[in-house]
Amino acid sequence: MLKKKDKYNVAIMGATGAVGAEFLSILEERNFPIKELKLLASEKSKGKSLKFKNESYPVEILGHNSFKGVDIVLSSAGASRSLEFLPSAVKAGAVCVDNSSAFRMDKSVPLVVPEVNPHAIEKHKGIIANPNCSTIQAVVALWPLHQAAKIKRIVFSTYQSVSGAGQKKILEMEKQVDEINKHMDNWIAGHHNVDKFLIKEFPHQIAFNLIPQIDVFLDNAYTKEEMKMVHETRKIMEDDSIKITATCIRVPVFFAHSESINIETEKKLKPEEARKILSKAPGVIVIDDPANQKYPMPLDGEGKNEVFVGRIREDESIQNGLNLWVVSDNLRKGAALNAIQIAELLIKHA
Repeated sequence: MLKKKDKYNVAIMGATGAVGAEFLSILEERNFPIKELKLLASEKSKGKSLKFKNESYPVEILGHNSFKGVDIVLSSAGASRSLEFLPSAVKAGAVCVDNSSAFRMDKSVPLVVPEVNPHAIEKHKGIIANPNCSTIQAVVALWPLHQAAKIKRIVFSTYQSVSGAGQKKILEMEKQVDEINKHMDNWIAGHHNVDKFLIKEFPHQIAFNLIPQIDVFLDNAYTKEEMKMVHETRKIMEDDSIKITATCIRVPVFFAHSESINIETEKKLKPEEARKILSKAPGVIVIDDPANQKYPMPLDGEGKNEVFVGRIREDESIQNGLNLWVVSDNLRKGAALNAIQIAELLIKHA
């Protein structure tokens, strides 16, 4: 367990990545009580330095001996590195909040969204898992409705930005858009494909396109991302009886994921009741005024900490059904902010 202190030694694994940058930004914004800060990354980042509170910090090469004296590790370095190095961090006495998929479905590791299941951190044994970005925003919106009317079934359709796939994917879409802009005459004439050499990170062109595949396909014909949403939602909401299906789509948006969510509840929940419940829910902002074309969009969510909900309407095909549209910044609430909120919970309960 974390020992009570005025300030804590914090290490960031994957400090030079997109989520690492968000870690630094949010730690500064929230004035997190840091005594010493250690930035860790792979050999590729050797010699780099990063700014935090107007000071420059060198990036150190991640190793098994990187965690001496560290109290809290915020990790976003990928599942393989988490599996390899976080046990060493725990052995050194640190409590780790891991943003990878490495430990999420481990029964001995809590999977936490502070607005939903903050009590789960009490069961940690040195590692707490941060859920998948698309799962986090969904459960923040669904949990208050589940408490009010008990959700029986969920149908997720996600529209996920390229930033959720990492920095290289962002750059690939930028290059493809630039190429299309240079040859706009061809584009207008009906030649819509970019050169194959510009398609490396994604399986297909992402610029001005949609890809109905996120992560690898499994034996059941769902993708790994889709099954993450199924299993993680049940674990976080502590209800294995909820029937869940998902379709996850990569869209040509730089930041913020959007989700169309259909739910069936045991108790009838009218749209106006759902709006009232969600308007009081922690971490949620309701934007739902279709008469004036007001609803959440990725541009609304970008750079914000909250989960935005709109298009709340009755599903007329079933007796107790609702449709919702949910938007949130995947790098902030969907990754870095949620992890830092977990760290804040650890400090609160130290």
